[in-house]
Amino acid sequence: MKKNVRSLEGAFAPSRFSFPPLLQIIFKMLGLALVDAFAIWFLYTLAADGVWLLFAVLLLITLGLNIVFLNNKLLPMRWLSPGLALMILMVLYPLVFTVYTAFTNYSDGHLLTKQQSINLIEKQQYLPTGADTYSWTAFRSPSGDFLLWLISDKGEPLLVQVDEPPQDGNGNISGVGAFDEEGIPLSIQGYQRLTRAEAIRYISELGNLEFGIAPDTFKIKSMDVVAQFQQKYTYHADSDAFVDNETGKIYRPVEGTFTASDGSTLTPGFQITIGWENFRKLITSPALSGPLVTIFIWTLAFAVLSVLLTFGLGLFLAVLFDGLQLHKKKILRSLLIIPYTIPGFISILIWVGLFNPHLGVISLGLEEWFGWSPAWFSDPFWAKVGILIVNLWLGYPYMMLVSSGALQSIPHEILEAARVDGANSWQCFWKITMPLLLMSVGPLLISSFAMNFNNFTVIYLYNSGGPPIPGTSTPAGYTDILISYTYRLAFASGRGSDYGYASAITIIIFIVVAAITLFNFRFTRVWEEVSENV
Repeated sequence: MKKNVRSLEGAFAPSRFSFPPLLQIIFKMLGLALVDAFAIWFLYTLAADGVWLLFAVLLLITLGLNIVFLNNKLLPMRWLSPGLALMILMVLYPLVFTVYTAFTNYSDGHLLTKQQSINLIEKQQYLPTGADTYSWTAFRSPSGDFLLWLISDKGEPLLVQVDEPPQDGNGNISGVGAFDEEGIPLSIQGYQRLTRAEAIRYISELGNLEFGIAPDTFKIKSMDVVAQFQQKYTYHADSDAFVDNETGKIYRPVEGTFTASDGSTLTPGFQITIGWENFRKLITSPALSGPLVTIFIWTLAFAVLSVLLTFGLGLFLAVLFDGLQLHKKKILRSLLIIPYTIPGFISILIWVGLFNPHLGVISLGLEEWFGWSPAWFSDPFWAKVGILIVNLWLGYPYMMLVSSGALQSIPHEILEAARVDGANSWQCFWKITMPLLLMSVGPLLISSFAMNFNNFTVIYLYNSGGPPIPGTSTPAGYTDILISYTYRLAFASGRGSDYGYASAITIIIFIVVAAITLFNFRFTRVWEEVSENV
């Protein structure tokens, strides 16, 4: 019988199949070769564009992966290294980049590195006075490529293609067929000559092309004329300045922009580090610090009131259902949890519709009953009240659930002993139930505060932070919280994005939330001490 059992165990035991060692080495080397090839190409691109921070991070990750997979002593790390690499790229690098951005002028007009800015400015061209002009005839290949046959005012022919040097039409050019009476080829091998009507059909596409090789290229000016453009600005690395080839004006870098002595500038600008300038603006600029103080106070009030209101209502319902013997209590409790099951953005938009001053059920009902309805969106006070009502609807089911669970964990013997000693219901609740309850739900209240401190969804979907605060240099609204104000500055201001200033505010938000969270955790320890004495 034992032999049969052993034979069955062997039959059902999983087979340990593995590739031969040589094949494993080949697969490992091929995988590393592919990773390294992509990394080298990407690193070269980053170095050419001057993106040195990401270059350094990617270089360290690539070297780390190679060390881990080539060293057999680091075999356990092979399972962790891909996840660590992704964590560094997707989590740590954005954090470091945000901190770095807060100390730069990264904004509209200064989005590129200095090298990228130089490359783009050098591509700008101009048409010199008295430049040679040419008549042109277009040829098109079946794949959609174009070339032009040009004839200058002096009758000299040229053949020009995109990204190819011009060829003398009088020379021996392969593929050129017979000429018509105007000296234009009837055919060129691989290309079809376009009639004037066909050229008109492709004129927008032809007008966007630059024929020849930069800096001296040929561009179509009209249906009859092609002109030879020249490079307008030349960069001199030794003096770190641009020279205007048309006027001779010199542009030197000033605060991330190449600027001439008369104040004229070249675009685009480039990123530079500006130290604590973004933080200084937060403190010293009345136009910026004014709305920021208002927004900060409302952010704190919104987070605190949201936690108090949702916890208060949730706890009230939890105590109510815990103490009362109601018929079908489970069904009623399930119905009260429904707001928690509906996606938040849907509930917010439904409430926005209910508050609509013209069609909303709540607004129309108040208007009919009392002859007055609050301006839920245009009045600063009532807009804040509306947001708190919506957030109360979204948050009370969660607080009811956690409070119900915490109430179930409180021993009934303690409450019975208190009643025997003469304590009434209020004394039992405030001196026994509440301290024990706060010990359980305290960390959840802290996390709820942190979440509401950055509750962008409710603010943005309700009224996009409005109504607007008048007289501010940056767009800000009365119901904006810090995170929505940061979003306005970075992405939705309409006056240009200021990522550096937005990153500075982000760091301030982090410091404030971290400080408040640490402060609240100290209170959690106090609640634990109180609960031990209950």
